[in-house]
Parts: sequence; structure tokens; C-alpha cells
Amino acid sequence: MDDHYLLKRPFNFKIAGVDEAGRGPLAGPVVAAAVILDPSRPIDGLDDSKKLSESKRDSLCRIIKEVSLSWAVAEASVEEIDELNILQATLLAMQRAVNGLSVRPHEVLVDGNQLPDLSVPAQAIVKGDSKVKAISAASILAKVERDKIMYDYHKKYPDFSFHLHKAYGTKQHLAEIEQFGYLSVHRRSFNPVKSMIANGMK
Repeated sequence: MDDHYLLKRPFNFKIAGVDEAGRGPLAGPVVAAAVILDPSRPIDGLDDSKKLSESKRDSLCRIIKEVSLSWAVAEASVEEIDELNILQATLLAMQRAVNGLSVRPHEVLVDGNQLPDLSVPAQAIVKGDSKVKAISAASILAKVERDKIMYDYHKKYPDFSFHLHKAYGTKQHLAEIEQFGYLSVHRRSFNPVKSMIANGMK
């Protein structure tokens, strides 16, 4: 991990890794994180957040926040997702995360194949969360933050099992929407809510 992307860069060259969580779900914001790791304080166990258990993510999240040179988490709201579309909202959340860093990076490495509008050099890396440690760290922060939002949603809307399905379009979640209707936190531009609105449901 990292070697190919960090070649010929000086030791003090500051790279920010950027990733997101929550592009696919039917509810809630999309969350992005940016992390500049401290090369003198390596973190063991960094990986794509989807490959890690929840307890491992939580543990690594605390370490990342403690030892990184800088980190920031940002989001784009449900309203922004519906207004802009999910891709543009994701790029906006990424831009906000990078702009939220207290340390200015020399370069930004972004997971995926699209780049937000940034004032520093940037590179998009497909499957970067399993190739670059800083992106892995960002994926962990974004995932932990979005899961926290889902747990808060479950407390607020106990009829919906957000703590389990995390707002993805599972059979359980779709059944809940069918039974209880859609919530203010559901994305109006995503089906089935989009179709429900088109059919006159409020």
C-alpha cells in the first residue's frame, strides 16, 4: 500500500487522503473525510473501511484523530443531494472536508474516478481506499461518522431500523417505508420515495 503513489516525494510532503460514505443509501447526508497522516507515527491496520469490523473501525477512528497531522469530516445534506444529484453532493462534501483541514496539503488523493474542485493538486485513484493509507484513514472516519448519524436516526425514528440497515435499500428498509411512509431524512430524488412523491404521496 502507498508505495506507487508516494514515490519521489520528500518525507515532509503532506498528502491528504479523501473518501466518502453514504452515496448509495436512501436517507441521510453523504459524509466525506480528509486525513493527513503523520509519517513519523504510522498506524497499523489501516484498510478500506468496508473490510473492517465496526469495533475495529471505531478503534482506528480514535487513533487516526489522535495521531494524524490533520483531519476533517464534512457532509452534504439530503437537500443538497436532491438539488445537485448525489455525485455533485459527494464532491461538495469532499471539497468541504479538504477545506476543513487545519494543515494545507501539498497534494490530495481522492478515492474514485472524480475530483472535487480544489485549490491544490489532486489525483483520483480507483479503489484508493485499499491502495493509499491516507485514503483508508479517510474512509474509516467517514464511515464511523455516518454510522453515528444512523444510530441517532434510529433513536429519533424508532420505527425505522437505521442502526441495522444504515439507510440502504434493504428489504427491511423498503418494508418500513411502505408501512410508515417516508421521513424528512429520506432522499426525495431516490426511489422508492421519488416514485411515491410522483404518485401523490406526502
